[in-house]
Amino acid sequence: MKTLKFKLYSHKRNRYLKRSINAAGAIYNHCIALHKRYYRMWGKHLNCAKLQNHIAGIRKRNPFWQLVGSQAVQDICQRIDKAYQMFFKHHKKGVRPPGFKKVKKYKSFTLKQAGYTFLGGNRIKIANKVYQFWKSREIEGTVKTLTIKRTPLGELFMVVVTGARFERESFAGGASPANVSPQIQSTNGKIAGFDFGLKTFLTCSEGFNIEAPLFLKQSLTAIKKASRQHSKKLKGSTNREQARKNLVRKYEDVSNRRNDWFWKLAHDLTNKFDVLCFETLNLKGMHRLWGRKVSDLAFGEFLQILEWVSKKKGKQVVYIDRWYPSSKTCSRCGHILESLDLSIRRWRCPSCQSENDRDENASINIKMVGASTIRLGDVRQALPAIAV
Repeated sequence: MKTLKFKLYSHKRNRYLKRSINAAGAIYNHCIALHKRYYRMWGKHLNCAKLQNHIAGIRKRNPFWQLVGSQAVQDICQRIDKAYQMFFKHHKKGVRPPGFKKVKKYKSFTLKQAGYTFLGGNRIKIANKVYQFWKSREIEGTVKTLTIKRTPLGELFMVVVTGARFERESFAGGASPANVSPQIQSTNGKIAGFDFGLKTFLTCSEGFNIEAPLFLKQSLTAIKKASRQHSKKLKGSTNREQARKNLVRKYEDVSNRRNDWFWKLAHDLTNKFDVLCFETLNLKGMHRLWGRKVSDLAFGEFLQILEWVSKKKGKQVVYIDRWYPSSKTCSRCGHILESLDLSIRRWRCPSCQSENDRDENASINIKMVGASTIRLGDVRQALPAIAV
């Protein structure tokens, strides 16, 4: 599966798509209300098929709801059903049920097999209206779903999910694509371990550090100014809407600059190394402790981008166990400290007397554990001989 994103041209006919998104939001809220009412009355979960039949009957009598295709309505019901199933299954872990959403802030609707037609070039037909989009790349494979998304600025994007094409000759002996695992394309045979940090974004086991630009911190003054201007405007006025869009642009600028840096860094690391090892992070716990700093670093977002680039290039990303004491283990002799305070950045091993930098030592240990995980090496190093 491959996901492609294209921006639609700004045109007055885009208002029909925006009205369709508003109608999808109204249908979504109606489905949530039905679920809550059904559970109060019967103490049971509303079946997805019954909900779809009920919504289909109402949709025939409501012209506004008819702006949304029947398959988009089915997708809304199915997503709500999955969300409630996850809630009933994992509510003890803190998973919350789906709730109401403001129609103006509702983001998208999805079409599956029908409701759209690609006309060639950069044109697409949706609900008997033709739209143009910025065709930055070719759409290869079979189109599975088409999603129209609306940003907080009111811009429209088209997200296309396609199925990959498999060539018959690439599978020897009649092997199916599902049974073929991707092979690592070794270009330099190098493996590296990386340790995330609050002061240094990445510390590499090969002896270099990568500092984080902290784009949110750089733009914080401009964001605060835009936020104050927005809060002073009269609610419902045109000036308030303009101030809101100005504030959204500030946040989007931060997000775009961060994403650009992440993509360039991911390509640079995958060009240097074939296997990249990382420690599994508890991002929610880190966010509770350090708040905005962790959001600005966006470790999870970077790892998603790195995994995508690695898969495309045939490289491998390895994660080690969260509870492995990478910082407390001496990378030279394997001695493990009982405790190591976060404020201590350098420490001396009581066994081999070597002085270790906290982050660099952790990155080396992550590299060794990652190598042993994929059977490229052993975690433990040989202990030095002790003279008697």
